[in-house]
Amino acid sequence: MESSTTSAIVEALTKAIVEHRLHPGTKLAEQKLADHFGVSRTLVRQALFQLSQNQLIRLEPARGAFVAAPSVNEARQVFAVRRMLEAEMTRAFVRSVTPARIKALKEHVAQEKMAVERQDAPGRTELLGDFHVRMAELMGNEVLAQMLGDLISRCSLITLMYQSASAAEHSHDEHAEIVRALAARDEEHAVRLMDEHLQHVEKNLSFDRPMPTNDISMALS
Repeated sequence: MESSTTSAIVEALTKAIVEHRLHPGTKLAEQKLADHFGVSRTLVRQALFQLSQNQLIRLEPARGAFVAAPSVNEARQVFAVRRMLEAEMTRAFVRSVTPARIKALKEHVAQEKMAVERQDAPGRTELLGDFHVRMAELMGNEVLAQMLGDLISRCSLITLMYQSASAAEHSHDEHAEIVRALAARDEEHAVRLMDEHLQHVEKNLSFDRPMPTNDISMALS
């Protein structure tokens, strides 16, 4: 029971961070979280520890827990790792592509389009990130899916801190292009499109942007 409660807290906080409702640098007060979830501070502490292992929050002695605020250097490193991982993932996907996998990706891209058109920022953010995880899941590679999920969670913090006003509006279109290349089994084109897509996201980050702030009670309400 305690384990499932801790997992629920981890899931709720992760979702709030990924959907940009909890901003980098936000203090996560144990008592406020305990009151919100109706649990003991011990369970909250366990959840915060798990989140710190995923690099989504940082624990500071005598100060408490804060939503992680990735540095510019870390942001560049995260994108570099994603480009390396996703290039090979794209190659592997092309070599094992099936009509069912392409159909699943097309359905995902259609959901992205609907979220973009209705200006659903949290939904769009989640779906655009999940596209990459979905590729790994469809290949049956759970380890890769988990690794990408962790990296993409960190990317959401990075884009929140550094994304420019005109950033990443074309991600959905680029995903659709990638799916077309995958369906055509054009390995080199698909890999190039994936690399260009990730470079576009990174290039649309403005590293001199001031960091936003938020309040936990608003984010979880």
